[in-house]
Amino acid sequence: MPTKKPLKILFLSAEVAPIAKVGGLGDVAGALPKELIKLGVDLKICLPYYGFIDSKKYKIKKVQDKIKVPFNKSDETISIWKTYLPDSKVEVYLIKHKYFNAKKVYVGGRIMHGAKYSRGQIDTERFSFFTRASLQVARAIGFQPNVIHAQDWHTALAGDYLKTITNPKHKSTQEEIEITEFFKNTKTLYTIHNLANQGISNPKIIGISEIDPNLEIIKADKKDGDINFMVQGILGSDLVNTVSPKYAQEILHHYLGAGLDNILIKRKKDLYGILNGIDTDFFNPQEDKFIYKKYSAKNLENKTENKLYLQKQLGLTVDKNIPLLGLVSRLVWQKGTELIDDKFGDLNCQYVFLGTGQPEYENHLRAFAKKYPKNVKTLIKFDVKLAQLIYAASDMFLMPSRFEPCGLGQMIAMRYGAVPVARSTGGIANTVFSPRLFQLRRANGFTFEKYTSESFYRALNRALTVYHDKPKKWKTLQLNGMKEDFSWNKSAREYIKLYEKLAK
Repeated sequence: MPTKKPLKILFLSAEVAPIAKVGGLGDVAGALPKELIKLGVDLKICLPYYGFIDSKKYKIKKVQDKIKVPFNKSDETISIWKTYLPDSKVEVYLIKHKYFNAKKVYVGGRIMHGAKYSRGQIDTERFSFFTRASLQVARAIGFQPNVIHAQDWHTALAGDYLKTITNPKHKSTQEEIEITEFFKNTKTLYTIHNLANQGISNPKIIGISEIDPNLEIIKADKKDGDINFMVQGILGSDLVNTVSPKYAQEILHHYLGAGLDNILIKRKKDLYGILNGIDTDFFNPQEDKFIYKKYSAKNLENKTENKLYLQKQLGLTVDKNIPLLGLVSRLVWQKGTELIDDKFGDLNCQYVFLGTGQPEYENHLRAFAKKYPKNVKTLIKFDVKLAQLIYAASDMFLMPSRFEPCGLGQMIAMRYGAVPVARSTGGIANTVFSPRLFQLRRANGFTFEKYTSESFYRALNRALTVYHDKPKKWKTLQLNGMKEDFSWNKSAREYIKLYEKLAK
């Protein structure tokens, strides 16, 4: 009986943790491929070689040089470099080009001072080049993919590029004929991580990118005066998924469709929701080197030591009986922190807020801490060690999000025995189950539906009542959360099903 050939996946992402990370996209791209490799998938990651990436730390070596990429009416030249995701066999191919010399992942429309190429390059141009260059990388290393797995708007043009280069019309040179043949059976899976970030560009990007302007989805998109990369990804890919089943349903409606619900409805049959996982090795209270006292579900009483330690470190009243409420988040419009108003300050509990973001949300939490200094600490910074300690120390974890494609905070919190109090939206609805809606044997948190301060306050009051008056029930909620399987293995198997569907 012949051996089944492994699926070959070219995985494109603008971020890959820990090599280059800004947000949750980097976490996914740094974790999912590891699990796919373990399950027998032959996968290669492509990533821009940003100016800040530490070549010595990641032992990056040059693979090939002077690879030509057709772009902007000429041939740009790239070099290909290779490393591995730390502690794995996942190959990462980095694309070196002047577009990526900046010391940051995203440069926006600002002028890149000191750069040798033209001034004012924007991210849509940089990432369309990255996507096209990734195809040249695959061909250069002889990796003929069954599926190109494109992540978010940055690589959304993958489907358009495949349609352009595999169209036999007007292919006259040997090079064009060979690349058409190489990718003729390749399909695309497009993953939406956050529909609100869409990558909108001047229609001139089509000429610069050398995508066929006669593609129907291009002609339709530019009628409104721009090209929306997210639209191109949705309409131009063979299958589309987002990062939780609930979010896949929500974005079909106007209130969470970010203006693209009418576009998404056209692909409803090809739209799937796969819940993200978390790195259960890193987020593990039994092994976590950043927390004060390690613990597990078998000795949950040790969790209290972390709480007492953090209370002391932050100058809060040191008392194991006062519930400690944590929030670790980007402080932006999406996350709902403005719902925390004065009535929350009168509750018998303590708050610890950690994060950075937009000034208005940072200032809101600073003002709350200033008004209630004995019970509230607001820490406007990024601190991995402190974040881990907050998860370990907190009795409850707050996530009052307007929307949440997946959400990692609630899953991490439950791993550490912190009970989520969260708005039931997106991935939160798929992971946090309230005792008033489900039997206690499945309940692991407290949820609210309406995006109002009052609804959030009532949910928190319910949680505080159980915490104070029903300690056995509270422990059951903690243990239920700690037992949940949020590993990437589960998610990876769902992705393999989509790859197999495409590779038929």
